[in-house]
Amino acid sequence: MYSPYLPSHKTRFIKKKVFQASNGLSLPYRILLPQDYDPHKKYPLILFLHGAGERGNDNEKQLTHGAKLFVTPENRKNYPAIVIAPQCPADNYWGNVTIDRNTRPFALSFDYSRPETTALSAAIELVKKIITDEGVDKKRVYITGLSMGGMGTFEAVYRYPKLFAAAAPVCGGGDSKLYSKKAAKIPFWVFHGDADVVVSVKESRTMVEKLKSLKAQVKYTEYAGVNHNSWDNAFAEPDYLKWLFGNSK
Repeated sequence: MYSPYLPSHKTRFIKKKVFQASNGLSLPYRILLPQDYDPHKKYPLILFLHGAGERGNDNEKQLTHGAKLFVTPENRKNYPAIVIAPQCPADNYWGNVTIDRNTRPFALSFDYSRPETTALSAAIELVKKIITDEGVDKKRVYITGLSMGGMGTFEAVYRYPKLFAAAAPVCGGGDSKLYSKKAAKIPFWVFHGDADVVVSVKESRTMVEKLKSLKAQVKYTEYAGVNHNSWDNAFAEPDYLKWLFGNSK
């Protein structure tokens, strides 16, 4: 069971590293390997994208919200996986979005016609390297993220539709105009709070409607009265990991 008060979760992401991407970006990241990790076995991989408030280069803040979910003894036993948690630089974003912070909720404008951000490109390159270097089941690569990370989740699936087996964006949004059938071929579970004063719930609603129009397999959970921290609710869903790990390409 997920507990927001579980101590020392950051120390359980035992490996603290920096990935030198081909685009020149130095991307700090943490990696969690399964208990009793056997490099000869194939494990699911989860890419976890944090929110804008956790950007930087300390290789710590990206584990502030949500990462506890992956380190509980019960979840490590029942859902052994390789979890990658990169940290976006302070001057970068996971997604191509223009933000007007003078309004509440923020006014967001997504544009996937622009090149992907260097941070997202580096994160995907890192995932591909881990797939090559570690024992990863290529049919079970998942992506999830909150806030800015939810936006990055939508965009990563759009740009790399063949890489992931399932996606779970939390309080995010995306470019609904450009979203395509290729990106809608994998299952989505989308989460948002209807009282979010940072990222409007309409961002997720719009993406869900787009996915449905593309005949995607999409679940949508909206929390009444919940503000921007809907990740607390999403990661407490008893079927969250069961659903994620139940998907395979």
